[in-house]
Amino acid sequence: MTMQTSARNAAGIETVLGILRQQFGDRLQTGQAIREQHGHTTTWIATEAPDGVVFPHSTEEVAQIVTACATHQVPVIAFGIGSSLEGHVNAPLGGICIDTSQMDQIVAVHGEDLDAVVQPGVTREALNTHLRDQGLFFPIDPGANASLGGMAATRASGTNAVRYGTMKDNVLALKAVMADGSVIHTAQRVKKTSAGYDLTRLLVGSEGTLGIITEITLRLQGIPEAMRAARCSFPSVDAACQAAMATVQYGIPVARIELLDALSVQAVNAYSKLDLPVEPLLLLEFHGSEASVEEQAEMFGQIAQDVGGSGFATAGSLEERNKLWQARHDLYWAELQLRPGAKGLSTDVCVPVSRLAEIVTATTAKADALNLLAPVAGHVGDGNFHCLVLMDMDDSDELERVREFVSWLSETAIEMEGTCTGEHGIGQGKRAYLRKELGGAVDVMAAVKVALDPQNILNPGKILP
Repeated sequence: MTMQTSARNAAGIETVLGILRQQFGDRLQTGQAIREQHGHTTTWIATEAPDGVVFPHSTEEVAQIVTACATHQVPVIAFGIGSSLEGHVNAPLGGICIDTSQMDQIVAVHGEDLDAVVQPGVTREALNTHLRDQGLFFPIDPGANASLGGMAATRASGTNAVRYGTMKDNVLALKAVMADGSVIHTAQRVKKTSAGYDLTRLLVGSEGTLGIITEITLRLQGIPEAMRAARCSFPSVDAACQAAMATVQYGIPVARIELLDALSVQAVNAYSKLDLPVEPLLLLEFHGSEASVEEQAEMFGQIAQDVGGSGFATAGSLEERNKLWQARHDLYWAELQLRPGAKGLSTDVCVPVSRLAEIVTATTAKADALNLLAPVAGHVGDGNFHCLVLMDMDDSDELERVREFVSWLSETAIEMEGTCTGEHGIGQGKRAYLRKELGGAVDVMAAVKVALDPQNILNPGKILP
């Protein structure tokens, strides 16, 4: 079982660029700056730029691009807004980048059925702005204003996942262009089906290696009658994790439950002009009726008190809630200010909730032992947390310690029956841990890849070696 396209195909690339220049004119860009922008990565993986960037407007145009690339065995990489964290949009063999940002139409909203059909370039914020007047919203919130196509391709998650699930739970159907340029629909617009293989779930999370998503049917939610944010400080990360675990185990339907360690709180205070106690913090949000929200908050308050929580306070107004959650969403930029000039490596793992306190505590200790600055934050209601390791890219000794830390973290999560990535994906950055986590299942993935993309032109070098 082998895949083709293991070296740069310079002649094929030049031919395809000529074809696309005739078909798309100025919508094909080959300048160095724009190519590097589309190979950029918000981590320490080196940029590998494509040879050209094309901006299609429709599924039919994406199919034209892929057909040309397939004919001449040229790699093709889909691009949303470039907010992924594991080198997903790099082009190690060169090729053509398909930027879907101009495929930004909301095709249909079926309010009575609680679903919407969108093109991949629509961002989650744009969709929610469009839905607001209809009393609906799309709940998946990874923090960045990511494109919905990119979110589907990377199986994104985020702050609301503990209640509303991840992208795999909220995508009903897809339209996609396959490696030969053919177009498929993976399902009808229904909430359930037993019709054949679940191709929707196969493509969600495939990181552009099996097909290029050109239309998405999404599950929507009604905007709750009441929302209330809350915060509570704790004497230790372990105590905060214990409170998060108990909240989930007691069945409180919390919408968000986010952990910030003391370093992260320090960063948030400075960046967002807050005055939170500099100790581990949980940020929460409760959704429901006025009565149920009040009950959820009271139940959590009691749990927090039992494990030593203090300063429990709720915020009901939209302005207060937005201030807290904007600070959380700005955390990446806030943490970078802890070490000005440093590069930030954001990495995540996920473990069973019962092991959360253990691994978070061990992670902090490991970073300290390696003399690394690595603030911790996470969506702890589902056992998922992140470290932003701040490092000097010119310090070879420090980079070696960072590699040791990232490897230790991924392998420790796997040993705890968790995963090396809860929501960032595999891309290039975490390929080394996939077989340890899934064993022979990686060979099954490779067989699927060969069957659907025998020339290995769709985002080569990602997920699989």
